[in-house]
Amino acid sequence: LELFKPFVMRQLVEKGFAHNIKSAKRIVERVRPEVWDVLEDVIKDHPVLLNRAPTLHRLGIQAFMPVLVEGSAIQIHPLVCTAFNADFDGDQMAVHVPLSTAAQEEARTMMLSTANLLSPADGSPVVAPTQDMVLGCYYLTMDANEVKTKKEREKPIRRFATEDEAILAYQLRERTNADLHEVIDVEVMHWDADAGELRPTRQRTTIGRVIFNQILPDKLRYHDHVMKRSDLKELVDTCYRELGAEETAHLVDGIKDVGFKFATRGGLTIGLFDIEIPKDKGARLLAADESVNEIDRQFQRGLITEDERYEQVVGVWQDATARMSDEMMKSLDPTGPVTMMTASGARGNKGNIGQLGAMRGLMADPSGRIIDVPVRSNFREGMTVLEYFISTHGARKGLADTALRTADSGYLTRRLVDVAQDVITREDDCGTEEGSWIIRSESSDEKGAFMRRLVGRLSAAPLPDPRVKVKKDQEPPLLVERNEMITEEVAARIDEAGVDEALVRSPLTCEARNGVCRACYGRNLATGEMVGSGEAVGIIAAQSIGEPGTQLTMRTFHTGGVAGGMDITAGLPRVEELFEARIPKGKAEISHIDGIVEIIRGDGMTKVKVVSTEVYDTSLALPKGAEQLAAPGDVVALGQVIARGETDGAPVDVTAPVAGFLVKGDDGLVVRAEDVVEREYLIPHNAKVLVENGQEIRAGDAITDGPINPQEYLDTRGKDAVQRYLVKEVQKVYKSQGVTISDKHIEIIVRQMLRKVRIDQPGDVDLLPTELVDRLEFEQHNNRVLAEGGEPATAQTVLLGVTKASLNTSSFLAAASFQETTRVLTEAAINGAKDHLIGLKENVIIGKLIPAGSGAPANVAARKARERQAALEALAGEALEGLGQSEYNPFLEDGSDGAPDDEAAGLALAATIAGGDTDEETDANPFLAGDGGDGGATDGEATDEDVNPFLAEAEKATAGKGKGES
Repeated sequence: LELFKPFVMRQLVEKGFAHNIKSAKRIVERVRPEVWDVLEDVIKDHPVLLNRAPTLHRLGIQAFMPVLVEGSAIQIHPLVCTAFNADFDGDQMAVHVPLSTAAQEEARTMMLSTANLLSPADGSPVVAPTQDMVLGCYYLTMDANEVKTKKEREKPIRRFATEDEAILAYQLRERTNADLHEVIDVEVMHWDADAGELRPTRQRTTIGRVIFNQILPDKLRYHDHVMKRSDLKELVDTCYRELGAEETAHLVDGIKDVGFKFATRGGLTIGLFDIEIPKDKGARLLAADESVNEIDRQFQRGLITEDERYEQVVGVWQDATARMSDEMMKSLDPTGPVTMMTASGARGNKGNIGQLGAMRGLMADPSGRIIDVPVRSNFREGMTVLEYFISTHGARKGLADTALRTADSGYLTRRLVDVAQDVITREDDCGTEEGSWIIRSESSDEKGAFMRRLVGRLSAAPLPDPRVKVKKDQEPPLLVERNEMITEEVAARIDEAGVDEALVRSPLTCEARNGVCRACYGRNLATGEMVGSGEAVGIIAAQSIGEPGTQLTMRTFHTGGVAGGMDITAGLPRVEELFEARIPKGKAEISHIDGIVEIIRGDGMTKVKVVSTEVYDTSLALPKGAEQLAAPGDVVALGQVIARGETDGAPVDVTAPVAGFLVKGDDGLVVRAEDVVEREYLIPHNAKVLVENGQEIRAGDAITDGPINPQEYLDTRGKDAVQRYLVKEVQKVYKSQGVTISDKHIEIIVRQMLRKVRIDQPGDVDLLPTELVDRLEFEQHNNRVLAEGGEPATAQTVLLGVTKASLNTSSFLAAASFQETTRVLTEAAINGAKDHLIGLKENVIIGKLIPAGSGAPANVAARKARERQAALEALAGEALEGLGQSEYNPFLEDGSDGAPDDEAAGLALAATIAGGDTDEETDANPFLAGDGGDGGATDGEATDEDVNPFLAEAEKATAGKGKGES
């Protein structure tokens, strides 16, 4: 009521409940009964926006059609909670009312929660059922064989004629004794894809599954298996792809209702005695203690070091904990609430349940190092005082970490948004021939990982089917053409064909001057369609990477003296390290040259020498019968005489053109020179060496274990390799936490990090040495100089961290609004910088419409064209109406009005009247007096007193001079 107050007041006046706004205000403040009726009217088609802070990605603001409810709390649909990351323990949300018609229209078409069913980060459904809904569906579709005792299983199977009959029997269960999980023989409706219709099929299933299938759209029936969380998510995904958003919204609503209903019906609760303690727990603890004592004895005898002792003890206890958990899971009732909760994917996992009933196991101390004294008790037994204190470390560190992580993650998101804010899809196709390789061996091992990375990309090259053998002059059949979208079906074909690598269009190789082109970006993951023009893909990428940032663990793992015991930076700090292109902690040594490895082990230090040998052979032409002064195998110096002889009677000395040694060639002697380059690397004593003596390695290969410094990798392997490395490493961190993000989001950020080049030799280009310029700008300068016959500049690609890259952007307004405002503005003033207002921030700062979405230049032009067309059509409509009322219409041949074939003439006429006449054949306008005024012919009568054939008889007589009315 408070938000819609002005609207309600206006309606009260209009409907006569109040005489003026002041009295209407009084009525609203006293909340008279008529106010509610008016409010109901006002909000009928008026969407509102809901926002929950923190808004980490664009799904944090969505539009809804409001419904009036009792009470003062907002009630939202349970399925949108995942997108808002909301729960019902007192979360607050802000409500915004869009005022203008354009704003309401935008909220209705683009921001309604039904239009935001997919996650922009990876294209999976964001409205998939969770928690109770999953549990309810799992309970509903469970199999009788799992639920029943042997005796119950042997009862005869009932037969039903139709699904409805089976459901009726369940509804009358007090009389029929029918049960949800009972196996029945029933005729169910199956979708027959070939016939394109539902076909009745008799089969054995359960009443629960019949009920579940009733909520599915026809094309998705019949699912005869137990529904876990992953199955439900897949179902929603398939529904969206095949049947569209509207069907999907109905489906998830159905799943929600059925899930809640049967979770309640099932009465699933957890009691203390649902958790069983393994019977052999005591024996296993004794065995583990015995092993630990044995390890201690070896340590005391000096057979193993302290590090080895610690490592082995930790190993023994981890093994004991895992085995005990497994044992406990086996002993649980397979249809008990605890098993159902974990098996369905509603909540909890094996580790959690293990702590409840087996043993809690090893805990970490505040630095993250594992304490080698285990917590032997579980939560059902309760812990001793010492155990309690050991486990408080972990709990408190967890809470402290969460608080720090939120701030760090937010700051990372801000830096990413800033570096990518001007990446907008500005053109359809940049026309590049380049692409990025997606390689099967680099994808993760889980099923379908390679396939998922291909989906939604455009192929950069035609991909032949490797299974088909063809003759030399024949073309092999293609799995995918160049620039064809790789859909789920095409990706499955590529996967089946056993292709190991595919070249796809990628933002990394896009040559668009500003932003990226649509073809290199591919599918918009939030809609499943090709990305539109003017889409702010940079912001979407930054939000998709930043939003799950809070889930990433904060800590540096302390491996506690394991071989190669560097601290491994993981989680959020690792992502930050990669995006900021910092030298990683405990970095790997990499070889800077190709060569052969030689390992020299000294006291306390290990040296690795890489020796590169290049051989140059120079043949010597010896005169006939020459006397050799050096034999093959001899070392010769530069200019040394090797042979003496005569040519045409004159004495000739043959000298060595280079220093080297002699070898026998095919026709005479050859001087072989070797160019030897050596590089030495000092290896710290605790680092793990990855190479062996005599091994041949390439520049950029790692010599020791650890993360690679991306700067060095860029220098040795080049731009493509470092781009692929950064994408792979960032993905590794997110995958370890079970977060899926599409590669293209990370690629957009990496593209921004490698956008600049540093000038080496300026040549004839007006740039300074060591100046940083945009790569594409540099290429333009060079092309211009080459066209004029000048000398081009040379440059090196540089890798900038996201902060540096944001401050080096071409827009000084965007850079100033990010960090170091004073420095940026003073430099801009000194250089007389010009801002071309290309990105989003600079336009927001000066108060212009942002050049993305409906404000993108292409979209603005299209909208104006549509508006003009609509105005013309309206005018034409009026003109035709005017024609219809007259007695006599020269545009109709048959005298009947509004005939469809004459509408075109009417439209042309209206366009001419509106001044939109571009067609030269229809210049003459019978409505203009005299010479026609439209640059066309006169009307046939040169007088000013034109007769207007469109006026009805009575008016004709009084038609004044030069009348031009239509």
